Amino acid sequence: MSATPELGTPWRIGPVEVPNRVLLAPLAGIGNWFVRLQAKRYGAGLAVSEMVSSFAIHHRNEKTMRELLRIHPDERAGGPTSIQLFGHDPEVMRSAAATVAERGADLIDLNMGCPVPKVCKTGAGAALIKDPDTAVAVARAAREGSRLPVTVKLRSGQRPGEIDGYHLAHRLVHEAGVSAIGFHPRSAAVHHKGTPDYELAARLVQSLDAPVILTGGLSTAQAVRDGYERTGAAAVMLARGSLGNPWLFGQVLGTRDDGPTRDEVLAELQWVMDRAVEHLGADRAGRYLRKFYPWYLDRMDAPKALQQAMQSTADVTEARAVLGGLDALAAAA
Repeated sequence: MSATPELGTPWRIGPVEVPNRVLLAPLAGIGNWFVRLQAKRYGAGLAVSEMVSSFAIHHRNEKTMRELLRIHPDERAGGPTSIQLFGHDPEVMRSAAATVAERGADLIDLNMGCPVPKVCKTGAGAALIKDPDTAVAVARAAREGSRLPVTVKLRSGQRPGEIDGYHLAHRLVHEAGVSAIGFHPRSAAVHHKGTPDYELAARLVQSLDAPVILTGGLSTAQAVRDGYERTGAAAVMLARGSLGNPWLFGQVLGTRDDGPTRDEVLAELQWVMDRAVEHLGADRAGRYLRKFYPWYLDRMDAPKALQQAMQSTADVTEARAVLGGLDALAAAA
């Protein structure tokens, strides 16, 4: 059987059924409810939230509770939703995980791979790779506090050549009862540079008594299929390659062969703008969307001047007016 039909088949994370094996990765500062909903509209079988501080939830930070824990009802139509948490304190994690379960998440994912210094210096993220006893305690607390299946996203190690993450994955499954491992076979030190070690990922797949979800370097449909076939992973997780390109999910799943047309990209950007206003209000959405605009404008080959104009807009109404100029340029072409 070819890889593409396999990627379209259902599977399970603990008792939770996932309709296919192509997932949206947690994207820090990006993966809110409407980004997850977008991925599911285009075929993702599971979408994971941006990472959320366990301490912020435990202490009932108002913005965190209102915005980062929001799960839209339409998300559930496409498959389960996972909320990713980070933190180093088991009891705080236990409390936060219980709250996430109350909010309606189907799964909890734990970030043990983030390389950002402000996360690692607290003892969370990739710092837990070097503190396996704490990592196991945190994962166990999340599972016990939520009574939900828990997954963990790991890097191969903190520095190139290290495979502490590989060894930690086994402890998390065997000692903490983790239901699946998301594995990025690059070290935290290189971030997204360098070639992922798919041989190490394949070793993990063969040796672990739990599903392995492959992520890292999966920016095109062919790269996804190649990585999936080389490692034998249970599923794949799209991250940076899906930014402004939700059509990649359909290409990977074999429901679409070609890329989007200019009109499709523009319509999708308008959809994103509408959802951002719904989520944040017009003023905050205008600022928030500045990081989104280049992903779509680059795909439309928008002129540099228009891209700069979009970055200078004060709100979404002004941004829509600038996009109207793109329509005029296209009509004149």
